[in-house]
Amino acid sequence: MSDYPGFIAIETGEDDGLPLAIAWSLPDGRVKQTLIQPDDSWIKEDTNALGAYSMEELESLGVSPLEVIRELETDHFSATLYTSDNGEDEAALARLFDTYGLDPFVELAPASVLYPSITPSEWHRQRRETFSELGLEPMRPEHELEVMLSMHQRLTDDD
Repeated sequence: MSDYPGFIAIETGEDDGLPLAIAWSLPDGRVKQTLIQPDDSWIKEDTNALGAYSMEELESLGVSPLEVIRELETDHFSATLYTSDNGEDEAALARLFDTYGLDPFVELAPASVLYPSITPSEWHRQRRETFSELGLEPMRPEHELEVMLSMHQRLTDDD
């Protein structure tokens, strides 16, 4: 297996789609990931919106939303990227692009559509099992990507 589809996962805060961290895969299976510096327009007084991160962590370890968009554009312009379909990825991605008045240049689709031999509910069941087998945490973007890449390899090897 040499070419993987593009997978993407975005960790969000508690404030409707506040993007905190993002990861996506490359065709060779490598993963890019980073924390995201919140745009000033995203932050209200409520710091609970930052989830497990402090503002200092996001500011010092993260990159600007515009840098995230540019890197994503370099890797996946006009591509369809596949998600675990938790519903938050689309809102978070829209928020990244809306910050700069841009239209997203990628489309998101549920990863389960890549595997017509199983139902979406079976895909989600296998996803939960894979998290458990690998000892990873759902909702952490880099872990989501590891699980989706692992599942892709297993599900396409079976065909």
